[in-house]
Amino acid sequence: MRDTTPARRFTDTIYEQFARIGKAIASPRRLELLDLLSQGPRTVDALARLAAQSLANTSQHLQVLRAARLVDADKEGLYVTYRLADSEVARFFQTLRQLAESRLAEIEQTKRAFLERRGLMEPVDREALLERVRSGKVTVLDVRPVEEYRAGHIPRAVSIPLTDLKHRLAEIPRNREVVAYCRGPYCVMAIDAVELLRARGFKAVRLEDGVQEWRARGFEVAVGDRAA
Repeated sequence: MRDTTPARRFTDTIYEQFARIGKAIASPRRLELLDLLSQGPRTVDALARLAAQSLANTSQHLQVLRAARLVDADKEGLYVTYRLADSEVARFFQTLRQLAESRLAEIEQTKRAFLERRGLMEPVDREALLERVRSGKVTVLDVRPVEEYRAGHIPRAVSIPLTDLKHRLAEIPRNREVVAYCRGPYCVMAIDAVELLRARGFKAVRLEDGVQEWRARGFEVAVGDRAA
């Protein structure tokens, strides 16, 4: 016989609410949207383009996330702009990703195979690289779209979106090491940037950390258009 006591109903209700979050993120597409929104607010159109999804599918996924109170939206004229509900959602996504990385060997295997095919699997002293970035001893290149750079970036980083990089190489000093970063360890824009820079004679490496990882380390994040 099913327990229908007040205590049981209370417990069932609580776990049903917890499950709302689980159901909302039980989609690779919705997880990607959360990751993109961790970089800053974006319109539905922009999110659809960045996630390579149809506008209708993107809108439906965002509505599921909004129903679970993970994202909020504002409407200005014909455009709806989405953003993470608060910083707790960004931390939740980071924790989820770290848990997956620690439990699922397939993640590291997939990343390693991809980087090896691109010839970018060379060992990098991550902590030493972070220190060079923080001390300003290298040219830090943010290759994300300008909107994401304005929402938050590594201090002193220069904004040159990947789509513009080929035509703006003259702006990058050749006498310094270049460190390119984008949205984190699974973003390929910095990988493409490093390949292009090396092909043009620059000494370039990729920083796996994005702005969210940088912030999670307790480092300062700059906001706005200025590089410093």
